Amino acid sequence: MTFRTTQLAAIAVAAFALGSAAQAQTAEPMTFFISSVGTGKGADLGGLAGADALCQRLATEAGKGGNFTWRAYLSTSSFGGGAIVDARDRIGNGPWHNFKGELIARDVDQLHGKRNGLTKQTALTEKGTPVNGRGDTPNAHDILTGSRPDGTAMLGNSDSTCKNWTSSADEGSAMVGHHDRIGLNPDPPMLSWNSSHPSAGCSQPKLISTGGAGQLYCFAAR
Repeated sequence: MTFRTTQLAAIAVAAFALGSAAQAQTAEPMTFFISSVGTGKGADLGGLAGADALCQRLATEAGKGGNFTWRAYLSTSSFGGGAIVDARDRIGNGPWHNFKGELIARDVDQLHGKRNGLTKQTALTEKGTPVNGRGDTPNAHDILTGSRPDGTAMLGNSDSTCKNWTSSADEGSAMVGHHDRIGLNPDPPMLSWNSSHPSAGCSQPKLISTGGAGQLYCFAAR
């Protein structure tokens, strides 16, 4: 190898390193993740406050908490005399990026529209790891939400939030979404990330039986 060839190679390596450093410096901070764990008590999250605390703790432990206030994407209902809270109103205005800095949604409307960036490949935990979905063992694609596709609370006379996230009983139910959409094809509409079906119950075994583990969507509300 000639001196000139060696010199050019060194310049190329230096340029690549500088480019990588610049890219690292400009990467968007993590402002969205799926909790790597639940509370271990099924859908008893300690209410909205307990769920938010779980998101905050996991983000902080992962070194990604920053100065953000983290909120769980959960609605509460009027069933049993509770107060209605819409998940979409709890999570701020966006934008939200995953562990890798990939865009999930610019704002609340895009998040609840056909062209959000939430798929099995991008819906990562606070540790940057994927969450089991269809085809994996065990399947854990049921994410607790208690919400309709537009991010508002479920209506009606049935329990859709496991007594507003305070019950771990076998009875009751919570609406869940599926995080494992594959691809971004908007036809047919892919809104099931937050509203797919009710769970079989509120206990950890009941959540597991229908493909869940009591995990949550966590968003930085800024």
